[in-house]
Amino acid sequence: MAKNFEVINILLDFYGDMLTEKQKAFIEYYYNDDLSLSEIAENEGITRQGVRDAIKRAEGQLFEMEERLGLAKRFEEVRAGLDEILVCADEINESNMRTGLSREINDAVVRIKLIAQTLNNEEV
Repeated sequence: MAKNFEVINILLDFYGDMLTEKQKAFIEYYYNDDLSLSEIAENEGITRQGVRDAIKRAEGQLFEMEERLGLAKRFEEVRAGLDEILVCADEINESNMRTGLSREINDAVVRIKLIAQTLNNEEV
Protein backbone atom coordinates (compact mmCIF):
# COMPACT_ATOMS: atom_id res chain seq x y z
CA MET A 1 0.00 0.00 0.00
CA ALA A 2 1.71 3.19 -1.17
CA LYS A 3 1.41 6.13 1.22
CA ASN A 4 0.36 9.49 -0.15
CA PHE A 5 0.97 11.54 2.99
CA GLU A 6 0.29 15.03 1.68
CA VAL A 7 -3.01 14.29 -0.06
CA ILE A 8 -4.39 12.15 2.76
CA ASN A 9 -3.42 14.69 5.42
CA ILE A 10 -5.13 17.49 3.52
CA LEU A 11 -8.26 15.37 3.06
CA LEU A 12 -8.16 14.40 6.75
CA ASP A 13 -8.12 18.08 7.68
CA PHE A 14 -11.29 18.67 5.69
CA TYR A 15 -13.20 15.42 6.09
CA GLY A 16 -11.61 13.48 8.96
CA ASP A 17 -14.51 14.12 11.32
CA MET A 18 -16.81 12.32 8.88
CA LEU A 19 -14.94 9.04 9.35
CA THR A 20 -15.65 6.59 12.15
CA GLU A 21 -13.40 6.85 15.17
CA LYS A 22 -11.65 3.58 14.22
CA GLN A 23 -11.10 4.64 10.61
CA LYS A 24 -9.71 7.99 11.68
CA ALA A 25 -7.46 6.36 14.29
CA PHE A 26 -6.12 3.79 11.81
CA ILE A 27 -5.44 6.44 9.17
CA GLU A 28 -3.66 8.63 11.72
CA TYR A 29 -1.58 5.69 13.00
CA TYR A 30 -0.65 4.74 9.45
CA TYR A 31 0.01 8.18 7.96
CA ASN A 32 0.90 10.44 10.87
CA ASP A 33 2.55 8.01 13.29
CA ASP A 34 4.11 5.95 10.46
CA LEU A 35 3.06 2.63 12.01
CA SER A 36 2.95 -0.44 9.79
CA LEU A 37 -0.23 -2.39 9.21
CA SER A 38 1.16 -5.16 11.42
CA GLU A 39 1.96 -2.74 14.25
CA ILE A 40 -1.52 -1.24 14.14
CA ALA A 41 -3.09 -4.71 14.03
CA GLU A 42 -1.07 -5.84 17.05
CA ASN A 43 -1.94 -2.69 19.03
CA GLU A 44 -5.63 -2.95 18.18
CA GLY A 45 -5.96 -6.70 18.52
CA ILE A 46 -7.21 -7.32 14.98
CA THR A 47 -5.74 -8.80 11.83
CA ARG A 48 -3.40 -6.97 9.51
CA GLN A 49 -5.97 -7.48 6.74
CA GLY A 50 -8.65 -5.88 8.93
CA VAL A 51 -6.47 -2.81 9.40
CA ARG A 52 -5.70 -2.65 5.68
CA ASP A 53 -9.39 -2.91 4.77
CA ALA A 54 -10.35 -0.19 7.26
CA ILE A 55 -7.64 2.15 5.93
CA LYS A 56 -8.61 1.48 2.30
CA ARG A 57 -12.30 2.14 3.08
CA ALA A 58 -11.40 5.35 4.91
CA GLU A 59 -9.19 6.52 2.03
CA GLY A 60 -12.00 5.76 -0.40
CA GLN A 61 -14.44 7.77 1.68
CA LEU A 62 -12.04 10.72 1.90
CA PHE A 63 -11.51 10.75 -1.87
CA GLU A 64 -15.25 10.35 -2.52
CA MET A 65 -16.08 13.26 -0.22
CA GLU A 66 -13.50 15.42 -1.99
CA GLU A 67 -14.88 14.40 -5.37
CA ARG A 68 -18.40 15.35 -4.32
CA LEU A 69 -17.66 18.46 -2.26
CA GLY A 70 -14.32 19.71 -3.61
CA LEU A 71 -13.46 21.65 -0.46
CA ALA A 72 -9.74 20.87 -0.48
CA LYS A 73 -9.42 21.76 -4.16
CA ARG A 74 -11.32 25.00 -3.66
CA PHE A 75 -9.19 25.86 -0.63
CA GLU A 76 -6.00 25.41 -2.66
CA GLU A 77 -7.45 27.54 -5.49
CA VAL A 78 -8.30 30.35 -3.07
CA ARG A 79 -4.86 30.14 -1.46
CA ALA A 80 -3.17 30.32 -4.89
CA GLY A 81 -5.37 33.29 -5.82
CA LEU A 82 -4.46 35.11 -2.63
CA ASP A 83 -0.77 34.47 -3.30
CA GLU A 84 -1.21 35.94 -6.78
CA ILE A 85 -2.98 38.98 -5.31
CA LEU A 86 0.01 39.54 -3.02
CA VAL A 87 2.41 39.33 -5.97
CA CYS A 88 0.31 41.82 -7.95
CA ALA A 89 0.13 44.18 -4.98
CA ASP A 90 3.92 44.12 -4.73
CA GLU A 91 4.20 44.88 -8.46
CA ILE A 92 1.78 47.81 -8.12
CA ASN A 93 3.74 49.10 -5.14
CA GLU A 94 7.05 48.86 -7.02
CA SER A 95 5.56 50.69 -10.00
CA ASN A 96 4.14 53.35 -7.70
CA MET A 97 7.56 53.87 -6.13
CA ARG A 98 9.18 54.31 -9.58
CA THR A 99 6.57 56.69 -10.97
CA GLY A 100 5.97 59.29 -8.33
CA LEU A 101 4.61 57.67 -5.17
CA SER A 102 0.90 58.24 -4.90
CA ARG A 103 -0.18 58.06 -1.27
CA GLU A 104 -3.62 56.73 -2.30
CA ILE A 105 -2.09 53.88 -4.30
CA ASN A 106 0.31 53.09 -1.47
CA ASP A 107 -2.55 53.02 1.07
CA ALA A 108 -4.64 50.80 -1.22
CA VAL A 109 -1.73 48.37 -1.69
CA VAL A 110 -1.22 48.15 2.07
CA ARG A 111 -4.95 47.40 2.57
CA ILE A 112 -4.97 44.79 -0.22
CA LYS A 113 -1.93 43.03 1.22
CA LEU A 114 -3.34 43.08 4.76
CA ILE A 115 -6.64 41.57 3.61
CA ALA A 116 -4.96 38.91 1.45
CA GLN A 117 -2.53 37.96 4.21
CA THR A 118 -5.33 37.75 6.76
CA LEU A 119 -7.42 35.54 4.46
CA ASN A 120 -4.36 33.43 3.70
CA ASN A 121 -3.74 32.98 7.46
CA GLU A 122 -0.25 34.47 7.22
CA GLU A 123 1.56 36.46 9.81
CA VAL A 124 1.26 40.14 8.99
